Amino acid sequence: MELWYTEKQTPNVGITCKISKTLHDEQTKFQHMAVIDTEQFGRMLVLDGMVMTTIKDEFVYHEMISHVALNTHPNPENVLVIGGGDGGAIREVTKHPKVKKATLVEIDARVVDVSKELLPEIAVALKGNPKVEVLIDDGIAHIKNKEKVYDVILIDSTEPIGPAEGLFSLEFYRQIYKALKEDGIMVAQTESPFFNKDLISRVYKDISSIFPLTKLYLANIPTYPSGLWSFTMGSKRWDPEQIEESKLPHLDTNYYCPEIHRAIFKLPGFVKNLLK
Repeated sequence: MELWYTEKQTPNVGITCKISKTLHDEQTKFQHMAVIDTEQFGRMLVLDGMVMTTIKDEFVYHEMISHVALNTHPNPENVLVIGGGDGGAIREVTKHPKVKKATLVEIDARVVDVSKELLPEIAVALKGNPKVEVLIDDGIAHIKNKEKVYDVILIDSTEPIGPAEGLFSLEFYRQIYKALKEDGIMVAQTESPFFNKDLISRVYKDISSIFPLTKLYLANIPTYPSGLWSFTMGSKRWDPEQIEESKLPHLDTNYYCPEIHRAIFKLPGFVKNLLK
């Protein structure tokens, strides 16, 4: 008997993967969590029925949410990741030679624990890396009343429902702005330009109303809805398109590279139209 997992990405579209077995299945305090072993993408983390990451394609998302901002900021010593309990973004942050401290704030401790056990390739930096501090806390509460603390803040959230809904609000972005230093940068994952047009338009407008410089960029992630994913950057000073390619470090990455850094900001027409 064949086993299949289907994520209903919209009421009319789903992605289906053949699976060999379920490795973990749990209702945590905040959400339903499962880790399943798929034939095509390897081990897959699923939260509330939505694919969060897989062994085969996780590098795209985690590299792109991290290195664009880290290589735009000239001295990203103190970095905060909100969400991202699987540890992938933190793993990428620790690769940057100028990062001295990387703080992960994850609301659900079970995501961290299960990722360390069943997704060790992704969660490797959560296991004793001297740069990393893991805090089990609400990201919104963590940054409240903080001022000029972080150089870079990455919002590695799930979809804008349930525990992550507040991570897409205007007030949250205002708190992020205050928590960043004078030349700080934030990046948020902002969903699919095919399936989440209204959200992208709203978030871009909100971040633009707060930060002097706002940019949207794209990456291709096979297991995410539509395969085309967006990230929105708010910067107080530094323009990612003004970075000299020759000065960008060559890191141990599989998707992000100096050549792609500026190219990702060249948007197709239908995405540009979402930002008007």
